[in-house]
Amino acid sequence: MPKITILNGPNLNLLGEREPDIYGSTSLDSIKESCQEFAKILNIHLDFFQTNHEGVMVDQIQACRNKSEAIIINPAGFSFHSVPILDAIRMFSGPVIEVHLSNIHARDKNHQNSIMSSVSTGVICGLGPYGYIVAMQTVSKTIKVIPEIFPKAIRLGPI
Repeated sequence: MPKITILNGPNLNLLGEREPDIYGSTSLDSIKESCQEFAKILNIHLDFFQTNHEGVMVDQIQACRNKSEAIIINPAGFSFHSVPILDAIRMFSGPVIEVHLSNIHARDKNHQNSIMSSVSTGVICGLGPYGYIVAMQTVSKTIKVIPEIFPKAIRLGPI
């Protein structure tokens, strides 16, 4: 069974409490449950992880090199300054989808330019928690494991 890993950066453990006007009221546990449910539909194994520590995130990304076909990452505050995480992502050979709950391009100048985007396969921002589901669908198509039960418009998209 293919495996994907979802990694979440600092302060995302406080989703639902932290700045709900920006990040909404959905908790990270709720996002995890939704992703796990969708993983069953996609018939993929899902690892879901959150850390507030840069080195731990680097370790997780490095571990993905031998255990995951794809990474979905919400680097949160690491997005704007973490060269070690950027370098770790560079060493991962599979697709990497960067996810942000808010539209970072509409935020203040400290939250607009993710350095991770330069090494990501794609970036999803501003869709709230649903961005994780869109990322999972995208990854399953990219690694060619999207189920045949999905309609052609979802399985293949415009061709």
